[in-house]
Amino acid sequence: MLPPLQPRINIWFEADNKVAISLWRVHLLQAVDRTGSISAAATAMGVQYRLAWQRIHEMEERLGISLVTATIGGRGGGGSTLTPAAHQLIERFLAMAETIEDHAHAAYHQYFHDLTEEETT
Repeated sequence: MLPPLQPRINIWFEADNKVAISLWRVHLLQAVDRTGSISAAATAMGVQYRLAWQRIHEMEERLGISLVTATIGGRGGGGSTLTPAAHQLIERFLAMAETIEDHAHAAYHQYFHDLTEEETT
């Protein structure tokens, strides 16, 4: 018998064989939305600002849409906000990922339930 297992799915979309959007990139956009800046989002994600900025730029370039609007410095400092297209993209990507995860769990149960120990709680 196998121990109780949890299927995990990692999904991403590619354009011209290059990652255009992934769950990690969606989390980065959500961090920008939450923190109001790419720099703070990078810190929250535990990556360097340059990497965060590059990934956002890659997404915009490969998807052909604007995702982040940046405001430069000034009295209150700079900041970044997500475009309506970014919000829609995040919502749809996460909904699709959840659907795929649900199907993976159903398939796991169908094909492996008899090979695993049932958890008793």
